[in-house]
Amino acid sequence: MNSRRETLGRNCAAHGVAAFFAWSPSTMDYLYGFRESAHERFLVMAVAPDGRTRLICPALTVNQAKRVGIDDVVGWADGEDPLLHANQLVRDFGLEGKKVAVDNEMPAALLLRLMSAFPTITFLAGQEILAKGVRRKAGDELERLQRAATIADEAWDEVWPTLKAGMTEREVSGLLSSAMARKGGKPTFSIIAAGANSAEPHHETDDTMLQIGDVVICDFGCEVEGYQSDITRVVAIGEASEEARRVYEIVMAAHKAARDVAKAGVTAGEVDEAARAIIREAGFGPEFCHRTGHGIGTKGHEEPYIIGGSDVILAERDCFSIEPGIYLEGRFGVRIENIVTITPGGLRSFNAEPSPVLLVVG
Repeated sequence: MNSRRETLGRNCAAHGVAAFFAWSPSTMDYLYGFRESAHERFLVMAVAPDGRTRLICPALTVNQAKRVGIDDVVGWADGEDPLLHANQLVRDFGLEGKKVAVDNEMPAALLLRLMSAFPTITFLAGQEILAKGVRRKAGDELERLQRAATIADEAWDEVWPTLKAGMTEREVSGLLSSAMARKGGKPTFSIIAAGANSAEPHHETDDTMLQIGDVVICDFGCEVEGYQSDITRVVAIGEASEEARRVYEIVMAAHKAARDVAKAGVTAGEVDEAARAIIREAGFGPEFCHRTGHGIGTKGHEEPYIIGGSDVILAERDCFSIEPGIYLEGRFGVRIENIVTITPGGLRSFNAEPSPVLLVVG
């Protein structure tokens, strides 16, 4: 943890930033092993370039913070004004008239309150500064990501052969979540989209019943010791149309093309274009409506983002998804997703390989 705060401190200094204000549980967990949400209450973990750290938090969580080793903890009780403690922090860290980077997930209400109380401080989005350290995963982080991915793979292998017409999206979601939990993961999401719903990339799972001929997208993941998995697989129920099979093959080709290009020194935009070109040339360009991937770690979505036009250069130990898709409104959709990491030799997938052809079940 010390090395992570030291890296953040160096990045702050390089950007002329006098402190980083963390708020999100995942960021604080990454920096100090402290994963606690303040919900609507005032909370700031301040990290200075020299490594000094102070946590201002609700009195409710002071003991938890001290237990993980944070020495400088200032608690405030309901009814107190936490800005009194923030004022002291600003004086002690010498922040007046300086730049302060903040967590991109810091609530607007908290940031606006800080901006009003300290008008001489310039508050900046801190994602770029934080990402310089977060992106390069250490060995233990890679191991946790692998375990989370393996649990998702094993859950899929257990559940998909049982799918059949008459089940509901919600039932399938429950089966996958239960399987991940039994295998040691903490289920974080399980999105099931059947038939026309599969043409909605972020469909909200409901009681839609699986029917013969439906294409079903299953997008799910779990957490292992704070690290996430995220996988998308596709099946057809009972039978698959020639069009569905063709679309699946196109998406699979795009998935492979992106993985073939991804390596250290290549830009995120080049990886996106490798997938997008396959889908565009097949005549489905407008039906691929989202980025090709996103980084993953303690957060389900983080840097690097695999998006068109990005000049972010990929490096060893970057971890991200490859998930091209085609969505035919009112009919069906296909998305294939694996989590991968950049290695000295190129690329490694945490997930098992998706089926080369559209699976038919039930």
